[in-house]
Amino acid sequence: MRLFSDEDRAGFDPADRREPRTPLPVRMVASEEYLPVRQTAKQRETECRLYALADAIAPRLGISRRRFFQTSAGVAAAFVALNDSFGAIFDAGRAEAMSPETADARAEALSDEFVMDMHTHFLRDDTRLANFVKLRESVAAAGWNPHLSSAGAQTLDDLKFDNYYKEIFLDSDTKIALISSAPSEIAEDWFLTNRQMAEARTKVNAAAGGRRLMTHAIITPGRPGWLDDLDAALELDPDSLKGYTVGDNTHKDLARYPWRMDDEEVYRGYEKAAKAGIRNICVHKGLWGRGMDARFPGLARHARVDDVAQAAKDWPQLNFIIYHAAYRLDDADWALAEFDRTGRIDWVTDLAEIPARHGVTNVHADLGQIFAQTLIAQPRICAAIMGQLVKGLGATRVCWGTDAVWTGSPQWQIEGLRRLEIPEDMRKAHGFEPLGAADGAVKRAIFGGNNARLYGIEPQSAAAAVGDDRFSALRRDYRAAGSTPSNRRYGYVDTGRS
Repeated sequence: MRLFSDEDRAGFDPADRREPRTPLPVRMVASEEYLPVRQTAKQRETECRLYALADAIAPRLGISRRRFFQTSAGVAAAFVALNDSFGAIFDAGRAEAMSPETADARAEALSDEFVMDMHTHFLRDDTRLANFVKLRESVAAAGWNPHLSSAGAQTLDDLKFDNYYKEIFLDSDTKIALISSAPSEIAEDWFLTNRQMAEARTKVNAAAGGRRLMTHAIITPGRPGWLDDLDAALELDPDSLKGYTVGDNTHKDLARYPWRMDDEEVYRGYEKAAKAGIRNICVHKGLWGRGMDARFPGLARHARVDDVAQAAKDWPQLNFIIYHAAYRLDDADWALAEFDRTGRIDWVTDLAEIPARHGVTNVHADLGQIFAQTLIAQPRICAAIMGQLVKGLGATRVCWGTDAVWTGSPQWQIEGLRRLEIPEDMRKAHGFEPLGAADGAVKRAIFGGNNARLYGIEPQSAAAAVGDDRFSALRRDYRAAGSTPSNRRYGYVDTGRS
């Protein structure tokens, strides 16, 4: 049984072809790793409110709706629409949405902020994963590289500069990114091989004239020869390791080698990593809705976080960074109702409680898809997740990662965190501290400070270096010419046809 059955596929469309070019997604966009959730009534309400705002403002500015959505004012309008639908959670107002000068000044003032996105993806050109967007077609259709439609076979370099590069380094404030991957029992279905990631890093950093891209090496504990594969991966000098405890996350019916973080066999891999100077072990957890428990019963226990604490205790010299903060990815309204009733969020709360319960300080949370999806589906549960993570792990152990480019350029997520505040009633009820200003201490730590510390980077000197490299020069020219964000999403959406 595949994750996407034939019945599932009947109701899915590629997001880049189906979704409107709004500043924020108006429904969940999923990769092939998990099932998308249909647009909720509140999301539809937000979409309609956003169209109404754009149709009222854009004509006054003498521009089209689509062009308005590409502006800073259009981004502000999207957060106004969210506030109007869900309550005042975001720092956004109609005055900003109606004044391009005001919106541009705000965006420009924050554009130099040091943002390290340590969770990004693109696909190898020879991918067989037909359910993912066909990146070459998207790039050609976007119009900013018309040669792609007739250019023949692309290389890894083509994909970097003609899709991922634009979305990450031109259309967002990201300064440094880490390219990740996912393993599969089918060799051709790895997103990228470890060698392809290393080659991409070399090409991008050479083109930039500085350190812009970092990489994972993927580990596959339990598979025959996995330690030899790890040795080969370490020869590529990765910046960190990443693994999926459920095994093959894309083809879950083929996941023959699930593993636990506290397995003795896995510890042999940690030992090799530590000897090679690797300090960061990134682990995919969560994104496992309740329906998955029955669908893949043998894997469900591997998606939880009950193996994290012992590994952290036994390997204090390593940092364990739990991707997606282990969020279940259930219906967001259900998750909010459960939080309001119990004060808990499935697996996120368990993760946040590990330091206090087990006395460890080397467990961290990457935001990944949980921020992207809850921000647009139910902002209050997004605020609750942030409140629990900051309270339990500490603001210094919550790390920025977006899982882009599946949900498009990460800029809308950057704007989301800049504008997000935990509602006062939630702070009082649960003892959460405010997230603070867009450029305040908490958000600065999450956006870049925490990842910089984990990866041995001094933020100020790194920011100065990237500010003078070739990518920054290209971005300045791009913005001066009138930037045109694509507002495309690159996964799949549930259209409700099935």
